[in-house]
Amino acid sequence: MITPNRHVRAWCCLLLALACLLPGITAAGPVAAGRIIAYDTGRSSIRADDVRKIDVLIFAFASLAHGRVTLDGDAAQRLARLVALKRDQPRLQVVISVGGWAVGGFSEAAGAADTRRRFAESAADLVAGSGADGLDVDWEYPGHGESGIASSPHDRENFTLLLRELREALDRRGRKDGRHYTLSAALADGPFVDHVDIAAIAPYLDWVNLMTYDFVNAMTSTTGHHAALHASARAPADARTADRAVRQFLAAGVPPRKLFIGAAFYGRQFAGVESTDQGLYQPFARFQGTLPWPQLKADYIDRHGYVRHWDSAAQAPWLWNPATRRFITYDDPQSLAAKAAWAKSRQLGGIMYWEQGLDPSGELLDVLWRGLHAPPAPAPR
Repeated sequence: MITPNRHVRAWCCLLLALACLLPGITAAGPVAAGRIIAYDTGRSSIRADDVRKIDVLIFAFASLAHGRVTLDGDAAQRLARLVALKRDQPRLQVVISVGGWAVGGFSEAAGAADTRRRFAESAADLVAGSGADGLDVDWEYPGHGESGIASSPHDRENFTLLLRELREALDRRGRKDGRHYTLSAALADGPFVDHVDIAAIAPYLDWVNLMTYDFVNAMTSTTGHHAALHASARAPADARTADRAVRQFLAAGVPPRKLFIGAAFYGRQFAGVESTDQGLYQPFARFQGTLPWPQLKADYIDRHGYVRHWDSAAQAPWLWNPATRRFITYDDPQSLAAKAAWAKSRQLGGIMYWEQGLDPSGELLDVLWRGLHAPPAPAPR
């Protein structure tokens, strides 16, 4: 073994210290490919075999109260259960997500320097004090008020300033604790990021959780694939897909390794659907809500009049019940395997999914893990 001289050792230490100080860069280098990120509410236990397949558990959710990031009710206990998993799996990261659908207060907190600082410092204190590894920001969505939250024409620039403040607060705390605290954001695509400066925020983020699901819901005019990888031949020209979301973020300059496409461990059901094309991309009378994967498998897929169909263009399944005119869109093992292979081929960071408690047997997680970690196919002779 060759022992470096003291000058070489000094330069190595300096470079390592600089890496820790630069925003969005960890001492370990760029985000590795093939990682799995799971959102989890902490309300149900996770099998030990599943924990070994997850790289990052994102606790959902911390609250935003009076401009401060905090834990309400039993959230602290639920988060503690996830952090405790690190004892047996030291490589596991646990991140705290703040926000979620219909959670307001972001526009107000981001609107001024003092409120941004209050948000950022409270978040850094919560992350470090709870033993977590980072923060995830789930503001749905800057500049939008569809969920009933306040928004502002200035959300675009203020969101960038908020993330910069968070990056600086987490880095200050990281220098004190001798570690790097991660910062990520859950972001949508298409019109839902028209008030986000993607290029400006990317340097502050360790990665982006692309919410490539819920493309169709109670607010859309037709049914369709709510988690399509590609566009269906039946879809309108502006249909949202995972592929189009990734292209949008790549075009804005986000490195592929920072992008994690989202997978859905649940389905969306519609009633009173027009019967053309087995209900796919048709008008509907009522949105019926959400169905978790175990219920889909037990009661709906090729059961009780529901027939499974596969869209080879979109790489997505759907269920159609001609007697009741009900339509269900969802992800299943076939579509998840396609997403994993596609993410791997594009050298993305990996896949994120909502939500761990919806896959108690680990069936869907196992499909993602095998897809991301499978060895490359042998070259033809």
